[in-house]
Order: sequence, then structure tokens, then C-alpha cells
Amino acid sequence: MRREIVTPRGDWQRQCEDAGFRFHSLDGVYWDESACYHFSSSEIDMIEEATWKLHELCLDAVDHVITTGNFERFALPDWFIDYVVASWNADAPTLYGRFDLRYDGINAPKLLEYNADTPTSLIEAAVAQWHWQQQVKPRHDQFNSLHERLIERWKAIREHYDNPVLYFACLKDSEEDFGNVEYLRDTAMQAGINTRQMFIEDIGWHAANQRFIDLQNNPLPALFKLYPWEWMAADDFGRHMPQAAMPVIEPAWKVLMSSKAILPVLWERNPNHPNLLPCFYEQSRLPAQYVRKPIYSREGANVELHTARGMVAEPGGYGAEGFVCQAYAPLPDFDGRFPVVGSWIVGDEAAGIGIRENTQQITTNVSRFIPHYFN
Repeated sequence: MRREIVTPRGDWQRQCEDAGFRFHSLDGVYWDESACYHFSSSEIDMIEEATWKLHELCLDAVDHVITTGNFERFALPDWFIDYVVASWNADAPTLYGRFDLRYDGINAPKLLEYNADTPTSLIEAAVAQWHWQQQVKPRHDQFNSLHERLIERWKAIREHYDNPVLYFACLKDSEEDFGNVEYLRDTAMQAGINTRQMFIEDIGWHAANQRFIDLQNNPLPALFKLYPWEWMAADDFGRHMPQAAMPVIEPAWKVLMSSKAILPVLWERNPNHPNLLPCFYEQSRLPAQYVRKPIYSREGANVELHTARGMVAEPGGYGAEGFVCQAYAPLPDFDGRFPVVGSWIVGDEAAGIGIRENTQQITTNVSRFIPHYFN
């Protein structure tokens, strides 16, 4: 694994926009093809194997939480816990997720956290970096079967739910979320699903019919939402989910995987696993260097690094539900750039990676996306 300097394509902005990736310059510079990461095939194999193993471990951890009924650390309301358990027992299908890994090309990949409910950076991983590789590194390969696997997974979900009309929704004020949702909607249409687009704020509730409705008062047969389950559980809107009996992707049980409260469960059930970092609800069980993370948070907000050099933290409004403490595993340093490998799972299959890097050890919403290739 190494970081290489490359010359950006002259018309990369137009090519990204033609592919639907219009937020390429979010917060100044987001997509950055002035560099790339080069892997060997054996390194890619190591990441792929770790992704499969972590997927299995997370499914086991969710099953354990549900079987034991130990939901206290997840800070979810009782009515919603019942809804989560029902979705698990019904085997409600999942579409995708992204494991954020610490990887240096030498040691085994280590799970930092799992974006299991509302993972983004998808269109850049599936499409933008693929186009880059085909033009800039055409003699090499890329760990990226995201597009094809998404279409195949949508076909399985379509059959599971007998092909209902599927509404795709996100918040109105997020260009990034809208771009990711529209890309996913396109892959669903390629799988033969009849889709509609709307925004979370525009979804209504028809009390008499016990159904969610769109702006034309049409019932929503099924919903894909890029909106966190823990937010929905706290909304008056969300309290209607059990009565609506509407298929939702991702299913409610994914909230357990997406919560960092699952990390101590993973460690407790798999101590010293090569792909896990020690993680506990109490800091006292770790050495002086550790990372404190909110149980629910986004884009590095309210994460604290406690190291020999002192404490570094990102601001934010998260943490009311509690925190976990994870062993500090510093990200590898590539000339002052610190990458996190986002490894995607689609259904039960490892499907590719995307890399975000920052000039500090906490990955945030301004961290850049860097393409990759391997040989």
C-alpha cells in the first residue's frame, strides 16, 4: 500500500458531473485525484477477507443483543426496540453497509466503526473512481464491484417484497445525500424496480388508513430512507412505523449495527480478534491512550482522541446517549495524510473500497476522497 502523486484529468469535473457526482467540490475540495492509493492484490485480498469476517461478526452481535434483550446501552425507546426485534425476526433484508477500517498494508485491518444504516460516499466509490481507473490506470484493476452487486441485491429485495413501488427519500438540504439516493435509485431501476423520489420532510401520515403518504396522498408501499433510524425513533413521524407495516430499507435492525454501542459487544464476544480493537463502555478498562466516541454520531463529530500528546476533539452536537471507549490505533501516516479505508458490503458480499484521507487523525466531513487501484 502506497500513496502516489498523479496528474488530474483535465476535464474531471465534467466527467464527475456527467456521472451524477455533482458534489465533487463540497467544502472546497472533496474528490481529489491529484493522488491515489496503490495496493497489491494480496493486500486487497486481506481487506476483502476482513470485510466478510466483520460482516459475520456483526450479524452474530446483533443476534446476541436481541436474544439476550440487552438493549440498555443503545438508548432506544421501548416501542422502537419492539419494532427492531420484529424486523430481525422477519429476516428483513439489508442492502449495504460500509466498514471503516484502519489499514496500513502490513497489519490486519482493524474495524474503527460500521456505517450500517446510512452510509454515504457511495457514488464516488462505485462510479467516479471506476471511471478514473479506466482512464488513468487502465492496465491495472480496482477493488470495485459495487454497481453490479447493488443491482443484483436490489433484484433479491424486489423478489422478497413482491416488487412494490419503492420511494427514495432523504433530507432536502443535503446535496450529498440527494446524490447518493439518486444513484441508489438508478441502480434499483436497473434491477426492474418501479421507483419514486421524495423528501423526508414531505412524507405524511394518513391516520384513518394507517399509511404513510406522498404529497399527492398516494400511500407509500415501500421506502428507502437515507435518514438515521435513531433520528426516526425520536421523531413523532417515526412512531407510526410499526402500524404502517411498510417495508423499509435499511431495516430497523440495522440501527444496532450502526450504533457504536455494538463495538463493545463485538469485542466481548470475540476478544483479541485480529480485525477488532478493544472497546468498552468504561474508559478505565483501557490504557491511557484511547478514543472516546458517541454511541450515535456522524462525520467524526464529538470524537475525542486521548493520546500521549494530549486530547484532540471534533466539535458537534452528539453524545447525549452516551459514549464508548476504543483502543487508540493511529491511522497510518502517508506524508502527513491519514487514510481510512471504507470497505463496502452489499448483501453478504464484500464489494469494494473507497478511501477518505485527512491531515489529522479524525476523519470528518471535509476529509477528501482519493481513488485507488491494485495489481
